[in-house]
Amino acid sequence: MDIEVTSHRANVRAGLLATLSAVATIALASPSLAADPRPDAAVKTKSIDARVFLDNRIKADAPLAADCLAEGKKWLDKNAGDAAASRKQDPQFFRDGGWDFERKYSIRSVVADRYVSILRDDYMDTHGAHPNSDVNTVLWDKSESKRISIRPFFTETADNGATMKAMVKAVIASLKIEKKKRDSSETATEEWFKGVEPSLLKIGAVTLAPSTETGKSSGLTFHYPPYAVGPYAEGQYVAYVPWETLRPYLTPEGARIFGGTRPKGDAEGAP
Repeated sequence: MDIEVTSHRANVRAGLLATLSAVATIALASPSLAADPRPDAAVKTKSIDARVFLDNRIKADAPLAADCLAEGKKWLDKNAGDAAASRKQDPQFFRDGGWDFERKYSIRSVVADRYVSILRDDYMDTHGAHPNSDVNTVLWDKSESKRISIRPFFTETADNGATMKAMVKAVIASLKIEKKKRDSSETATEEWFKGVEPSLLKIGAVTLAPSTETGKSSGLTFHYPPYAVGPYAEGQYVAYVPWETLRPYLTPEGARIFGGTRPKGDAEGAP
């Protein structure tokens, strides 16, 4: 009898060790259980915990990485100062900890091996009713190692000009389609679109959309954070304008970089 008990205990012990070994293996292999990636810049005080991340493709381009990181550090410093001032004025709002901020830079597309579209996503929790988020974009010219706008691709981009009016018309048409998909009667009003104006500074944050044709862009995507063109609960919106819609307004460089169609996966994954 003692031999049987001892053998049973040994089997249980062996099974337990095997289970623990398997769990450890899964923990090492699973991204969700792996250690969080280290931020590329961070500030942590009693008032704020804020981080900036660059994706690996950005970090592989030294001038681009330096540009994004410099901007990110300014963002950290500003928000750290704001948090410290807020904590000094209203310490009761920091009883459960400081603000939580995060910024991520990620490459959306690379066109003609020259023009790099980058999404800049921000998360901000200041202990309000809910956290907030924002989205902006960067268009980087690798050949010049500097930020540019989409102006070089169009013959004119004057406020209220023909190009910008055509863009706004196409953007709103795309947003209406997206809103219909979300089936939100609350946003079926033109009121939400009043902030989309025929001006490069007011139409929305823009990127060059990926294309089924290598090295080309299929058009423009405009990125809107919550509250920009719909209520907070609807989250972000992305409006897509195919390059053919803008063909009459393209410069030779614009005609060179646009082509193909939007990949199905990109449309399904928006925003």
